[in-house]
Amino acid sequence: MRIDSYRFGRMVVGGETHTRDLILFSDRALPGWRRKSGHSLSPEDLAWVVAASPSILVVGTGAAGMLRVPPGTVEYLASKGIRLVAMRTGAAVAEYNRLQAGHSAAGAFHLAC
Repeated sequence: MRIDSYRFGRMVVGGETHTRDLILFSDRALPGWRRKSGHSLSPEDLAWVVAASPSILVVGTGAAGMLRVPPGTVEYLASKGIRLVAMRTGAAVAEYNRLQAGHSAAGAFHLAC
């Protein structure tokens, strides 16, 4: 699924507006994504992603980059064969759109801070 637009707190995907964090796959969106510890990304937060087995996961860490990705989460994804790309959400949107066209990419996006 291609992201049409993003601004703080709002993302449009396939013409549908989302105002809560979400996970994207090539064929579907999972809105209302919540993390166990708010602004820290743990392996448990990515069960849907791991089950889908993408080759790449793009994480949007928020407009100001407040979502942290601990080294243990990076190592966990690597052990599952998933490469992680984490950056502020504005840049992550562009990267996800670029990668999803030619790869098995998923995206996990924090839409606010």
